[in-house]
This record gives sequence, C-alpha cells and structure tokens, in this order.
Amino acid sequence: MEISVSKEQGRVPVTVMHLKGQLDSQTYQQLIDKARDEVNMGASHILLDLGDLSYISSAGLVSLHTVALLLRGESLPDPEQGWSALKSMDRTRDGGMQENLKLLNPRPEVISVLDMVGFSAFFEAFTDKQKAIDSF
Repeated sequence: MEISVSKEQGRVPVTVMHLKGQLDSQTYQQLIDKARDEVNMGASHILLDLGDLSYISSAGLVSLHTVALLLRGESLPDPEQGWSALKSMDRTRDGGMQENLKLLNPRPEVISVLDMVGFSAFFEAFTDKQKAIDSF
C-alpha cells in the first residue's frame, strides 16, 4: 500500500492521507504508524482518501479504529492480541460518529465491508473533497 499525505485548510487544518492499494494484514500497521506520525506532528483532523483503495480486510478495520482512537487521545489496542483488538472496536461504536476522522471516496467494495460490520454509522464518508474538508 502507498500512503501520501497533504495538508488542506478548512475551518481547521486537515491532514489528508491518500491510500492506494490494499489495507490488509500486510499493510494495516503502515496506516497506524503514518497516522501516529501525523498526530505527533500536531494533526487533529484526518481525512482518509480511499478512492484508490481496492480492498479492506478486518485488519484494515482495526487500523481505522486505531486511528480514531489516536485522534481521540485514547489508549490503543495491542494488535498482537488478535481477536481482542477486534473486539475493542466496540469503543469506536461507543464513541459515536467520529468527528476527527472522515473518509473520502470509498469504493463500493470498501463501502460494502464498512456496511457489513456497521462502521458506516461511525465514519462519515464524502464524495466531494471540499465538502469533506469543510465538515471538520
């Protein structure tokens, strides 16, 4: 997976992370590490551009959950704990709609996975980049 980052200015600064490829067990840690770097550099609003993401697995869902926790300043699940990390995603549900992490241009196959696990109710998705940026 390739990750590139750009900065946009809306009402607040927005970090746009462009994902290309597959977000799965081989790549999910890349997203977590890159998001952690951005948060450590001051990012507090992240827009994940998923337009070039062709696949997301359960590990990819864990990475979305982890980025949401990073942005909320919460403790992170241990990815080595497998099922426990997945079960900790209930914390994302408990947090309601994620205000600091939003999705841009998820493809139908990615939307299908998000819908299947109920994440669509917690991650606001946009097809218009400017509207997404203005939503923060």
